[in-house]
Amino acid sequence: MRRFLACVAAAFSVLSLSACGHQNASSNPESGYVSGNGSTQYVNVAKRDAVVTLDGTTLTGETFTLASLKNQVVVVNVWASWCAPCRAEATALSNVHTQFADQSVSFVGINTRDSSAAALAFTKRFATGYPSLQDSDGVLTLAFGNLGPSATPTTIVLDRKHRVAARILGEVTESELRSVIRAVMLDGV
Repeated sequence: MRRFLACVAAAFSVLSLSACGHQNASSNPESGYVSGNGSTQYVNVAKRDAVVTLDGTTLTGETFTLASLKNQVVVVNVWASWCAPCRAEATALSNVHTQFADQSVSFVGINTRDSSAAALAFTKRFATGYPSLQDSDGVLTLAFGNLGPSATPTTIVLDRKHRVAARILGEVTESELRSVIRAVMLDGV
């Protein structure tokens, strides 16, 4: 029985250290992290909060402002290079970005708790094709209010007025993201 309990405790320790999420950071970015559950939350048009303001510096050193994407649906993906679900969803995000490129839908990433070098290597490896902002201290994620990221990865879809319209906690699939974007586009705002 002792041997069994020791094995269960060891397995639990390994699993809790290998997941991603969004809690307290330390020198090891993965310590204390848990993954999102894959849930999607839509926000009724009448209940959408204030407009999101998002300004920052991209991984390539350029200035980014959300206001420059006027009248566009914007997909914001919060990610980190060390996060396994982030690596798993990178191709899906890149593919959907390409599919919606000519439909007034823009993408932007927010790299969290990561080094600039690791983040740049990630975007090159996965050929994301859209800008990512560096958010080492987590300040940019505060822009989304109560519907901000509570796991890494998190994908937030903003309506054309740049209000939070939907949030996906955890790894996103191509079909799921396409569905969410289309639903937000049909809102008419």
